[in-house]
Amino acid sequence: MGKAQTLRDGLDAVLAVALGAACAACGELLEHPTTGPVCDRCWRAIRALPASAFQVSGVIDRAQAIGPHEDALRSIVHSLKYDGRRSLAQPLADLMRRRGADMLDGADFAVAVPLHASRRRHRGFNQAADLARHLDLPVVAALRRVRATATQTGLPAAQRHRNMRDAFAITRAGAAVDGAVALLIDDVSTTGATLEACARVLKGAGVREVRALTAARVVTPPR
Repeated sequence: MGKAQTLRDGLDAVLAVALGAACAACGELLEHPTTGPVCDRCWRAIRALPASAFQVSGVIDRAQAIGPHEDALRSIVHSLKYDGRRSLAQPLADLMRRRGADMLDGADFAVAVPLHASRRRHRGFNQAADLARHLDLPVVAALRRVRATATQTGLPAAQRHRNMRDAFAITRAGAAVDGAVALLIDDVSTTGATLEACARVLKGAGVREVRALTAARVVTPPR
């Protein structure tokens, strides 16, 4: 064991006792608080989704996510988005990069799903933009949100799509994307309404292919 690891282990032991920090996902005390607010067991518990979970239609050509929006992954995304634990963007993006390697391969740039200015001011950051910065792709602010839509939480699929209609517009930076392959980035895909609304604007600006990569995807159980 190297000296640096010995020092880190010692610091972990001290902080675990002094702070009593709990995992942001499971609530158990962190054994290694210097590695972040989520324990190793919760990171390992995130299951991958089968290819059948990513059937797409309409203007999105391909889609992928780390895993289902449940259990540890749901708690981790919630901690990033609503608790402001922005340090979680890096490890989440690392998982997105590994499990979505095919999505990144050949993409020209990433586009974070934008927040409306009023929501951006309230939250203080855009979680999608934080994720996009860590994906080793150029990030282009190709879209802007022109309408402050009602929250999508609790809305049925059809209403979600209506809610997103004409919510986005191309920016000056997005006007130079003709023929490109764009990778849309967001934290969660539920019905795909937001991603489809963004993709429609990008396709209208001349983007050749729109892919979507999210941290989590809501999977509806079969009836």
